[in-house]
Amino acid sequence: MRKASTPPQTDGGWRAALTRRLEHGDLIWRFALSLAAIATVALIIWIAWSIWVDSAPSRQAFGLKFISPWAKQSWNPVLDKFNAWPAIYGSLVTAFLALLIAVPFSLAIAIFLSELAPPRLRGVLNYMVEMLAAVPSVVYGLWGIYVFLPLVVVPLGNLLAATLGKVPALAIFFRGPIPASGLSRLGAALILVIMITPTITAVSRDVLLAIPRSQREASLALGATQWETVWKVLIPYGLSGILGAVILGLGRAIGETMAVTMVIGNTTGGGYSILRPGYTMASIIANEFAEAVSDMHASALIEIGVVLFAITLLLNAFARWLVWRVNRRTVGR
Repeated sequence: MRKASTPPQTDGGWRAALTRRLEHGDLIWRFALSLAAIATVALIIWIAWSIWVDSAPSRQAFGLKFISPWAKQSWNPVLDKFNAWPAIYGSLVTAFLALLIAVPFSLAIAIFLSELAPPRLRGVLNYMVEMLAAVPSVVYGLWGIYVFLPLVVVPLGNLLAATLGKVPALAIFFRGPIPASGLSRLGAALILVIMITPTITAVSRDVLLAIPRSQREASLALGATQWETVWKVLIPYGLSGILGAVILGLGRAIGETMAVTMVIGNTTGGGYSILRPGYTMASIIANEFAEAVSDMHASALIEIGVVLFAITLLLNAFARWLVWRVNRRTVGR
């Protein structure tokens, strides 16, 4: 028997379907989400285009010499000669040194909070970690200047200069002495350690707590110790989330402004030693932009912003690729 064809929808039926979808919020919800996504992309493009256009005088005057470590020119606002390599190096070395120290501590704290801490202690420590993440950066800077630098950074810097500074292969990075004030790249890196540790810890803790209980029980049932369960089951299972936490900490470290500006010393003549004062890209913009007296000086600072923006995009792209690789390998197992 031939199946009757569905009659075409009348104008009234179309209106009724549209009214029903509007009443349930489907179209409004989809439109709002699409608009938010488009606005985010448009904002990023707008920011990139604005700073690119405003940095044109500097780009045309200096070209690639602006970011070259081998350029003979230095950062000299008086002569309108600018080279951003000292600030780029300062950002990279402080951020990666902070990450190198903070990641093991953060992961250890996250494992303790999620797997080992008694319930009462866990609640207190979770609160303290979240409080540290919420402390304003200017407070870290003030505490660093008056307490942390003289009590911790200066003795540690003198120790590094007396030991690693004597090793020929490492002398360029640990050449001292460290200033008596403690203002140095080392001081900035250690302040960043304290600032990014709560962020990496909180995210890593949440990742570990989100792992199903069955994973732990299966591992222990097979005879694994608690350490083997954490190291061989939980960390590989949540590795993509932990990598996301690390990249989040790196993003904050490389873009941190106020605290770093207060403790790094703000000079472009520190060479490559982490025991000497220096600049980061964020700190040189914050320190000099309001005092830029020439158009070329302002354009050079904006070009540093372009470099910082590009580095941030590259780091995020690399992080997404790394997470994708980890997820692909995990699913493949």
